[in-house]
Amino acid sequence: MPLFWKPYKSDVTSFIETLKAQKPTLEAEQREGRALLWDRPVDADTQSEYRAANVAQQPYVYQTKR
Repeated sequence: MPLFWKPYKSDVTSFIETLKAQKPTLEAEQREGRALLWDRPVDADTQSEYRAANVAQQPYVYQTKR
């Protein structure tokens, strides 16, 4: 290992680090946004009704039944 060797840091990594330094609340805002759309409780009854109503798809969709 050379004497003046520096570990490599990609442009993307340095961009994210500067973005987080400029806006420290960024991760908390991302978590709030995720909670709005994805982190929701699952209703077991609705989920079971959805699975029961699922219709099996035929192997070749465009084939007509004769």
